[in-house]
Amino acid sequence: MSSIKQYMQFVKPYKWKIIWTLLIGVIKFGIPLMMPLILKFVIDDIITVEDFTQSEKITRLFWIMGISFVVFLIVRPPVEYIRQYLAQWVGNKILFDIRGKLFDHLQKLSLKFYSQTKTGEIISRVINDVEQTKNFVMTGLMNIWLDVTTILIAIIIMFTMDVPLTFVSIILFPLFGISVKYFFGRLRRLTRERSQALAEVQGHLHERIQGVPVTRSFALEDYEDEQFDKRNSHFLNRALKHTDWNARTFAVTNTITDLAPLLVIAFAGYQVVMGNTSLGTMVAFVGYMERVYSPLRRLINSSTTLVQSIASIDRVFELMNEPYDITDKKDAVDPGRLQGKVTFNQVSFQYDEETEPVLKDIDLHVQKGETIAFVGMSGGGKSTLISLIPRFYDVTGGSIEIDEMDLRDMKARSLRDNIGMVLQDNILFSESIATNIRMGNPDATDEEVISAAKAANAHDFINEMPEGYETMVGERGVKLSGGQKQRIAIARVFLKNPPILIFDEATSALDLESEHLIQETLEKLASDRTTFIVAHRLATITHANRIVVVENGEIVEIGSHEELMRLRGHYYDLYQIQNLEE
Repeated sequence: MSSIKQYMQFVKPYKWKIIWTLLIGVIKFGIPLMMPLILKFVIDDIITVEDFTQSEKITRLFWIMGISFVVFLIVRPPVEYIRQYLAQWVGNKILFDIRGKLFDHLQKLSLKFYSQTKTGEIISRVINDVEQTKNFVMTGLMNIWLDVTTILIAIIIMFTMDVPLTFVSIILFPLFGISVKYFFGRLRRLTRERSQALAEVQGHLHERIQGVPVTRSFALEDYEDEQFDKRNSHFLNRALKHTDWNARTFAVTNTITDLAPLLVIAFAGYQVVMGNTSLGTMVAFVGYMERVYSPLRRLINSSTTLVQSIASIDRVFELMNEPYDITDKKDAVDPGRLQGKVTFNQVSFQYDEETEPVLKDIDLHVQKGETIAFVGMSGGGKSTLISLIPRFYDVTGGSIEIDEMDLRDMKARSLRDNIGMVLQDNILFSESIATNIRMGNPDATDEEVISAAKAANAHDFINEMPEGYETMVGERGVKLSGGQKQRIAIARVFLKNPPILIFDEATSALDLESEHLIQETLEKLASDRTTFIVAHRLATITHANRIVVVENGEIVEIGSHEELMRLRGHYYDLYQIQNLEE
């Protein structure tokens, strides 16, 4: 389905309002078409009529102008208001629907998509490009049709006054149409390229703003200026190419629309001199030239705007059509609350067909309530392995079962309802502490939030904050220390109360005091739950029921801390190296 057809699906619910807007618009644009007729009547039927006395002429003039003032002063303003309000209402409602659908779609896209796409570019499409699509409704579905209708009405009126003069008036229409077709085909491509270049600038800007501390610490300001200048210059080049072609378009089409009235004046003047038409008709035709060619000029502007909006529509629906890597089967079930028995059966995984497998034939059986720790060198596949449990990715070989049910047979959302995660860098939103804790359960009461915070050893430091639980934490929790952010993250998992826990390097970025405090909290949280831990510091996982050593995507050792130390293999070597380092 083309992007335009997809866009029309969002327009369809508002078709009757659009039709009403068009009908009211015809009245709005039709009223000014009376002006040349009024002028013709005043000249031909009042001023130049010799049979009327001066008093009769003034009376007739007052009557025609009185009626005209009523129409233009009383009728036209409310018509104009209703048309503008309806048009803007429809346009904004469509944008509201598209942004809502896009955001819902973005929630379902895989982590793979986000790892390959800049945040700034996504924001550019959701904000800038969606806003540009509004012009498709306002211009393409409303203004263009109203301008075309205005032109047709004007031409019909002109035909009733003078047929030969009307043909002269529209003789350049074919040339105008050919010019528009020639110029606007390329303009759409140039507009799309310009929009993409702008999105690249925004993506780079968003990334670099987040990385300002790195730029400052390495004194990279001059280097970053050069990098931004490259992308900004690329956008400038695309913008200038677009501007050049746009200027050519206006130069040609405006020349055509300027020539047409000159032809009319020349031919009408000749006809008046020869006595074949009246002076009033000539004046009216000159007036109608403005009424015909002003909409034509607007059509040029509208066509430019329409091309830009279509390019934005293409970009919006390119994002909206981005396929999901993780989808529910038609017969996927809601497993309810799981017990937590997890089985890895010959699990293999690779990110792309072109890359080497990250995991190879992983076999592991985890009983309900067990704590399993994954250790090994960086890049061995530990984090990838645990990311398969909540189906952030799907296995490419073998299967993972929970309570003897394949993950792919469950609804992904229901599966994730049963899993709580604490990561090395937990994302906090720039809202209140209470709101961030409620991410674990949006419907939780204040008492439940406080209880979760107490369980996570966070209640005391929260109460010391200026506004307690209503303290705003700043973007990504910038106002909190690393240990405080982790305790907030743990509190929301307590609030969620899931049967399965995943800790991915949850304490590796903390100082020893904070690590010890949070380690106690994590052990309390893991009580009676199936828990998976990825840890760099081996001293933090010696309590685990089993420790799994993963290297190069394979399990090379498995056992308790004591068993692996007696084995004197990979785990023993890692442990000894860490003790020496400490």
